[in-house]
Amino acid sequence: LPASMYTEIQQERPDGGNILTHPDYIDGNPDLIKPKKLLNPVKASKSHQELHRELLMNHKRGLGVESKPELQRVLEHRRRDLLIKQKKEEEEAKKLQSPFEKELLKRHQRLDQLEKEQEKQEDRAPEFIKVKENLRRTSTVMGDEKAA
Repeated sequence: LPASMYTEIQQERPDGGNILTHPDYIDGNPDLIKPKKLLNPVKASKSHQELHRELLMNHKRGLGVESKPELQRVLEHRRRDLLIKQKKEEEEAKKLQSPFEKELLKRHQRLDQLEKEQEKQEDRAPEFIKVKENLRRTSTVMGDEKAA
């Protein structure tokens, strides 16, 4: 709705009143105690006032809120450089791998996958099968100890 239509709608309310109702103490009744506006504890705190004062001073000087202290900028720059250097080293290590090393890595990944799949299948197995396997393992271990 355009702004003019919105104001027309507000002026033509059927109840005849405004959206906001006026409290009784505005009528000027001298017997009523007028409420005082509560202080915001955040704005009343010293730290907030000091921060606000510092922001105003920085704004007057032309320093933006986005500008960071020099130490913080240097640290972020170092972190970024370190990450870039690590990525380059990883890429170089991948390039320098021989075909034999690549094949070993592929086989190792396949074995890991197979082990994970076996663990999933063992988790799906009924409880009595798991117990039976554990009993077999303990009986073979006990038999080996007696034989020795």
